[in-house]
Amino acid sequence: MKQSIQHEQADAITMEENLPVQMGSFKNFNSLESFYESLPESKGPNAIEPVPTAAHSWLHIDQGWEQDNTKLSKKDTDRKKRRKEKKIEKEKRKELLEARMEKEEDNISETKQEVYEKSTEELEEQEKWREEQEERRAEDDERNREQEEERLKMEEERKIEQDERQKEMDEKRTELDEEEDQHREQEDTRQGEKQHEQEVVAEEEEDEDEDDELRGDVFRMPRLPHTTPHHPSSLPPACVASEITLSCNNAKLSSIPPLMDPELKSLSLEGNAITSIPAAAFNGIPNLEWIDLSKNKLTSAEINPEAFTKLKKLKRLYMDGNLLVHVPLQLPSALEELKINENILQNIDEDSFQDLNRLVTLELEGNLLSEANVSPLAFKPLKNLLYLRLGRNHFRTIPQGLPPSLEEVYLENNLIEEISEAAFNCTRHLNVIVLRHNKIDESRIAPLAWINHMNLESIDLSYNKLFLVPSFLPKSLVHLVLVGNQIERIPGYVFGHMEPGLEYLYLSFNNLHDEGIDPVSFFGAYHSLIELFLDHNYLNSVPQGITEMKGLHFLRLNDNKIRNLTPESICNEFNDEDLNIVTLRIENNFIDTRKFSSTEFSCISSYSNIVLKPQKFK
Repeated sequence: MKQSIQHEQADAITMEENLPVQMGSFKNFNSLESFYESLPESKGPNAIEPVPTAAHSWLHIDQGWEQDNTKLSKKDTDRKKRRKEKKIEKEKRKELLEARMEKEEDNISETKQEVYEKSTEELEEQEKWREEQEERRAEDDERNREQEEERLKMEEERKIEQDERQKEMDEKRTELDEEEDQHREQEDTRQGEKQHEQEVVAEEEEDEDEDDELRGDVFRMPRLPHTTPHHPSSLPPACVASEITLSCNNAKLSSIPPLMDPELKSLSLEGNAITSIPAAAFNGIPNLEWIDLSKNKLTSAEINPEAFTKLKKLKRLYMDGNLLVHVPLQLPSALEELKINENILQNIDEDSFQDLNRLVTLELEGNLLSEANVSPLAFKPLKNLLYLRLGRNHFRTIPQGLPPSLEEVYLENNLIEEISEAAFNCTRHLNVIVLRHNKIDESRIAPLAWINHMNLESIDLSYNKLFLVPSFLPKSLVHLVLVGNQIERIPGYVFGHMEPGLEYLYLSFNNLHDEGIDPVSFFGAYHSLIELFLDHNYLNSVPQGITEMKGLHFLRLNDNKIRNLTPESICNEFNDEDLNIVTLRIENNFIDTRKFSSTEFSCISSYSNIVLKPQKFK
């Protein structure tokens, strides 16, 4: 292979030496052309193509080269143009990108600034809200603490009162025993004196008979029976008597004085030390209509069952402040009013009020009564009872078996926790219910508790554990007292069903804030409210709807946190002739009273009835 390549190179050198003309010259061109044409065609990988010698061939080649150069130049120009356009486009894109990035950076900066400002505002609002919550919580804690202290104080006072009562009872029992011994001694002495007097009288009569026999008188004067006259002067000096009344109050009596006066209608023995009532205590005064035995030392064991049986006309019997453990037996059927308050009653059974079907008023406050020792049938005989007082006892539920005729019931200062559907189911004529100072919350008031009460006008639920104004209140309600609870909200339309409408609403000393009063909280009571008390709460502004209360006469907003007050918030400048507020109290808030005067309240009937001062300092 190497040898063939070397031979070809040698032949090429020889041909170059034998060329008739010099390269690049057209001399002997034809001979040269013939020579090239005579050369054999080389084949193989290393074959050398002959160089064209004809002019037209060279021209053709030059044209091809020019065309190629033109194409290349055009391509190069196009390429440069494209590069330039791409460069321009790239620069434009870069500028757009930079502008976009700059804009985005500006937007991001603005967004960051807005977010920062918004977050700052939110943080400030949260901090403000947190401070308000802490302040509110502190106030709530303070109020709860005060209420707890008050409750503990009340319990302690009640315990002290019970201890004192127990001590007083023990002392009374001791005194009773001593006085009973003294009374027994006095009675023995009195019997001895009486017997002595009778013996003296008998001796005198015997002497007179002997004298008559000795004289021998034919016309003897008839002898009158010997009697011991009863003179008013025999009563203690503290007694005051009239034609039909006798008052021996605080006369230091230890027993009921013997009286013989059929005309006597009223007897008052209050504030003595009477310990017993014998069977014949009132035999000489059978027409009594009223007896007051309050604040004595009477015990159930020392009252004879027949003591009151002959008093057929007795209508009023007062036995407050004694030591009775049960209701006296066999009371007159004519009785209309019975008071046994502040005793130690421990039991009321089905026979306690037997035959008292004319009784109208019954008061049993301040005793030891509860649902455990009061029979459900105890009040059944009381067909005409209208007023019942059972306050200051130990009831945890509403007593069962209340008479259907009842119109007013007072159950304050007990331990009642709920009002069930059946609690007042049989007392459809109720007009007044007082349940203040108990342990009731709105969730323990049955929705149908008042469904049968078409005449119920007054409910007092003060000082309980309410957090909301109760729903499903009776339709006929006129007077609602909710003072001293923990009420935070007045639900909307809670008074909307009432007819003719609520007139008196007392919400003092609660936890009401602005957000707790809806625009429709007083809906249904705008036309009927006469008195509205919202004092001692946490209101920052005057509640909406005050200007719509056309019949409002008394408005209390004192002792709140009201800062901004305008006369328009109370008086409607367009309809103030329809408003007739008599008294407005708005003192002890945070109002700058220098901004307006009392004359700006055009709807107040008298400027002297507007209380603006004093105000609190911020």
